[in-house]
Amino acid sequence: MSARQTSAGSLLEGVIHFLKVTASYWSGLFYCYWVPGLPRTNNDLEHIFGTVRHHHRRCTGRKVAPSSLVLRGSVQLIACVATQLKTWCEQQLAAVSVADWRLLRSQLEQHRINRVEQLRFRRSPADYLASLESQLL
Repeated sequence: MSARQTSAGSLLEGVIHFLKVTASYWSGLFYCYWVPGLPRTNNDLEHIFGTVRHHHRRCTGRKVAPSSLVLRGSVQLIACVATQLKTWCEQQLAAVSVADWRLLRSQLEQHRINRVEQLRFRRSPADYLASLESQLL
């Protein structure tokens, strides 16, 4: 764009401003344009999230996405995107490291425990704090 500034005509002022603003951007900011399949805009990313919610509603028959989407959404989102890009055979699925799977399951379980504790605290802060004190003693 900077090489063809002279042919911008009445848009020259806008081109100069655009070049000035974009010169200050971090070099990896627009990385999405170099990676095939990576969402280009926030709307593209929201479309992926909407697709996951739609599939959940369709599979469960509910009008809203289930609360499990919050707990396991990171895994389910990746699975949704991966299955759209490629078909997986049983040998590929069986080749997953058991240690990695156990680590992921423990992270998801810790996330679930944190959510349960948040719910308990919101329902009754005094009772929750009292139970924490008794655990520490």
